[in-house]
Amino acid sequence: MARVSVEIKDHIAYVTLTRGDKMNGVDQDMGEALIAAAHGLQDNESLRAVVLSGEGRAFCAGLDVASFGKLAGGNAEDIVMPRTYGNANMYQELVLAWRRLPVPVIAALHGVAYGAGFQLCSAADIRIAHPETKLSIMEMKWGLVPDMGGMALWPAYLRSDVIRQLSYTAEQVDAQQGLVWGLVTELSDTPLERATELAEVIASKSPSAIRAAKRLIEVAENGADEDTVLLAESREQTDLIGKPHQMEVIMANMQKRAPNFG
Repeated sequence: MARVSVEIKDHIAYVTLTRGDKMNGVDQDMGEALIAAAHGLQDNESLRAVVLSGEGRAFCAGLDVASFGKLAGGNAEDIVMPRTYGNANMYQELVLAWRRLPVPVIAALHGVAYGAGFQLCSAADIRIAHPETKLSIMEMKWGLVPDMGGMALWPAYLRSDVIRQLSYTAEQVDAQQGLVWGLVTELSDTPLERATELAEVIASKSPSAIRAAKRLIEVAENGADEDTVLLAESREQTDLIGKPHQMEVIMANMQKRAPNFG
């Protein structure tokens, strides 16, 4: 059965986890569907933003329990260690593929975002959560460590002590505490509506400037030295100034109208 749906409307991709009867637990099929969905959007030049959400009672309750049995019963070396997607295995790719998208990804969270679900939403640029959402780095509950790309993502926006506390304890925190700690960006009683609203705002901006901004932020976040960051700023700006999208923004501002990027 389908695990993920993708609908593109007005340059925004609405990606929905569709295993609501299982709280969108990630099994093999969903993992493959998430990778396929992200890869399918990667080279879409008309895309300007992505909204990632889950149907039913939760965003994602984590790795499907049956998958733990497969891991425990199989050869862990053969399951986890192969680098099947560049520097990542399948479990890491189903998360990191969303961070590699060239446009902003906004995750709309409700219910729970546990384990694999929390790592998945960590790949988003922005996380909008219902105030009652529960969040957890859940792996320690099962005697495991988070290994789906979270450790490559969290240091860019979470304090080390927060990562350590949540990794060591597997405790569940509500979205209010998550906001304080930086796990979520914003609270909303209607997170999908708010995520859509933000995506529409982003989609109304210069597409080339938005993509440039995401590239530039990635350079800055990934520990580049000052010389590299400053050069990247100048390079991205040079490639924008006087180009069609920027000229359309200027004309739209002067004419007091919304820009039209085609």
